[in-house]
Amino acid sequence: MKPVIEVDNLTKTFGSFTAVNGICFDIRKGEILGFIGPNGAGKTTTIKMIIGLLRISEGRVIINGMDAARNRRRLKRHIGYMSQKFSLYPTLTAKENAVFFGGVSGLSGKLLHDRVSALREWIPEQYYFQKTEDMPPGIRQNVALFVCLLTDPDIIFLDEPTSGVDPEVRRRFWEDIYRLKKQGKTLLVSTHNLDEVEYCDRVLIIHRGDLIAQGEPSQLRRDSGLDSMEDIFKTAIENHETDLT
Repeated sequence: MKPVIEVDNLTKTFGSFTAVNGICFDIRKGEILGFIGPNGAGKTTTIKMIIGLLRISEGRVIINGMDAARNRRRLKRHIGYMSQKFSLYPTLTAKENAVFFGGVSGLSGKLLHDRVSALREWIPEQYYFQKTEDMPPGIRQNVALFVCLLTDPDIIFLDEPTSGVDPEVRRRFWEDIYRLKKQGKTLLVSTHNLDEVEYCDRVLIIHRGDLIAQGEPSQLRRDSGLDSMEDIFKTAIENHETDLT
């Protein structure tokens, strides 16, 4: 099966600094691809290049058979993005955020009204008219995910979506992710929580802009001879540091 997304030699430089260094990978339809790496490794930069929020320095991204840089407008409704910082306006209510982002995404009229109204079933009623800055982190997270899904995208990018929330909220969020997978959605999830990697179909490990390991969690354990993802991650980082020196 042809991948939904093909990333070829993707590179991002800022002056003399290389943030992402010629990485290559693909994302298959209906899979959850985990994306892990230390702070500053290049995860968010990679995601932003794929979805068109950052200009690509070198390389290319193919989405649904189309060059992403040349077909950004055509691909816009097919892609949902939940940023690392929840990407909500804190002084707007949950409803107002949904209306705003729905309009920005091209929704209007009855379709926009119906999609926004569905938020009442997504979060407890008392938060519908509450400013997002006053919400508990878990509710804010749910609103951000709802906004990400307003256009019913086929491909969803979640950038550290469970950062700063408690284990129970994380568990419920991953239930939502599995529901999306069952609907045939394709997801890339970046995370700092290594235990979450076990929920993913495949994993990418990035460090200092280099893609240093990838594969199914079980395959990575077999290839490394290590039992835990934490040990695999630490060893991959240490080996890469040694290679750079």
